[in-house]
Amino acid sequence: MIGWVVLAALLLDAALGEPRRWHPLVGFGNLAQWLEQRLYADSRRAGTVAVALLLLPGLLLATAIATLPSPAIAEVLVLYLAIGAQSLRAHAEAVYAALGAGDLPSARQAVARLVSRDSAALDASGVAGATAESVLENGNDALFASIFWYALAGIPGVVLHRLANTLDAMWGYRNARYGRFGWAAARLDDGLNYLPARLTALSYAAAGDFCSGLRCAHRQGRHWKSPNAGPVMAAGAGSLGIRLGGPAWYDGRLQQRGVLGRGRAAQPQDIRRAQELVRRALILWLVALFGVAWIHESGLV
Repeated sequence: MIGWVVLAALLLDAALGEPRRWHPLVGFGNLAQWLEQRLYADSRRAGTVAVALLLLPGLLLATAIATLPSPAIAEVLVLYLAIGAQSLRAHAEAVYAALGAGDLPSARQAVARLVSRDSAALDASGVAGATAESVLENGNDALFASIFWYALAGIPGVVLHRLANTLDAMWGYRNARYGRFGWAAARLDDGLNYLPARLTALSYAAAGDFCSGLRCAHRQGRHWKSPNAGPVMAAGAGSLGIRLGGPAWYDGRLQQRGVLGRGRAAQPQDIRRAQELVRRALILWLVALFGVAWIHESGLV
């Protein structure tokens, strides 16, 4: 059943993409902003209370869905709303199309919708690298982690991970405003993504240059500023034979980020190659899900 629900959700996402109106995650984000305005304080306690107040209703609703007599359709819909593969592909394709047309200003604008770094001064290689990083990182956050938590804990697991990931995207910054208030959201997201990120890194390696992907994930990923994004992007870059990471500007300040991967600098075609790597890794996950189900049903284990 797990494999079929995942496949149905993926097909629904491929056919429809994200809802343009009334997306639950957008509503959740608006609710988080409203609560932040009323509870914000420069303390970990305030951030922890805010996270708890936001997550508890979602978990209760997800648990209620999981206890329905025939929850399969609801599970497909919830998982479809949690994953964002088609949206990620569309955003990446917009960057690729602009670079292909030689329109660097439009490419910079398009990549700014994917990443938080300053994109105004990026050259074509920088835009391509930033997009490839986003495709690889969000392949974990918006696809594989949701599948992992559905397989492990059903709809409550999916909802917990996706809502925590949304709060981390809003509050999980190491700056003056969110350094303390966003601490709980960031740590919860790190914990929930720890295992999925490493499985994703392994999948990226297996879907490309296996040895190079694993080597880069092990040697470079652990030194990255994010404990989960580092191994994922390093494995993807190493598997593709390209260099990602490096210094980048954020809010007018230069951050000295480490290099991820090995080989040449990223080029526009690597946006498509990164998407293809995610697609091949997804096939591996589906094969694994159906394979485990077949072994279980066959009574071999």
